[in-house]
Amino acid sequence: MTKFHVALVVGAAACVSLAGPAFAIDQSLPAATEEAPAAQADYMDDRSTPVSLIGSLYNAIDRHEYLRAWSYFAEDSGRPEFEAFQKGYETTGGVRLKLGEPVSDGAAGSIYTSVPTVIEATGTDGSVRVFSGCYVTRFVQPANQATPPFVPLQVSKATLRPARTKFDETSGDCPANGE
Repeated sequence: MTKFHVALVVGAAACVSLAGPAFAIDQSLPAATEEAPAAQADYMDDRSTPVSLIGSLYNAIDRHEYLRAWSYFAEDSGRPEFEAFQKGYETTGGVRLKLGEPVSDGAAGSIYTSVPTVIEATGTDGSVRVFSGCYVTRFVQPANQATPPFVPLQVSKATLRPARTKFDETSGDCPANGE
């Protein structure tokens, strides 16, 4: 089984790894006839910033935790029913994620943030596809929430399309008006 690595890149120079090393230095590799265990990314569920939210979304996808991934989307975000969402990832073996600089805009007690995004999806068959676009998150100010349920930071819109360039050469892009 292949080890997949999720890397979260923000801006031009920052890089945070969401997966641990495959082997510690003092461990030996398995014999050629043994299959190495798949390394799994450490669990990450962080809704404190738009960047960490999208990192958590793709951490869930990389770990095949589709209900958790689905839960990061707002109900009115246009997300599909859970079964269709899960089925859409059935041939995804792993993902890499690269995020650009987020841009925020306040509106009537909410903060909307657009995050340029690039995804590299590796299929269970070894195929690699690259997508680029934009995620928009919405943060409803906690002081403005008076009745249950509490609404955490959520993805309110996602627009990704196939890229024509390799992952390292591709940039995410968000419309200037956030739409």
